[in-house]
Amino acid sequence: MTERTPAKWGIAHIYSSSNNTMIHITDITGAETIARASGGMVTNKDKDKGSPFPAIKIAKMVAEQAREKGIIGVNLKVRAPGGHKKKIPGQGAQPAIRALVRAGLKIGTIEDVTPIPHDTTRKPGGRRGRRV
Repeated sequence: MTERTPAKWGIAHIYSSSNNTMIHITDITGAETIARASGGMVTNKDKDKGSPFPAIKIAKMVAEQAREKGIIGVNLKVRAPGGHKKKIPGQGAQPAIRALVRAGLKIGTIEDVTPIPHDTTRKPGGRRGRRV
C-alpha cells in the first residue's frame, strides 16, 4: 500500500481596490505564508495595477506556487478598502477568483472580510471638505 499525503488547504486573502489587487495565500491557520503577489509585480504602469488583466496574471502565479507546495484548495477571504472608503471590492477581485479556479485550485468558502465601521470615523478634510 502507498501512503497518501493529506490534502492541504489554504486561505487566499484577496485585497482589491481601485488602485491595486493583492493575493496572499496562507496555510489554514493563517500563520505561514505560502505565496503572495500584487499588481505591481506584473505591470509597471500604476494606472493598470487595479485592472482585471494583472489580477489574472498574479492569480496564476500564486496558484502555481501554491500547487508546488501541495495546496489543492483554498478558502477565499475577499476584502475591499472599507472604513470610510469604498465598501465594494475593485474590478480585479472577480477575475482573480476565476483565475484561481482555472489554475486548478478548489474553492471552499468565499467570505467578505471588508472592515465595516459601526460608528464610522470622521472623514478627512474637515467641515468644509478638502480645498484644492
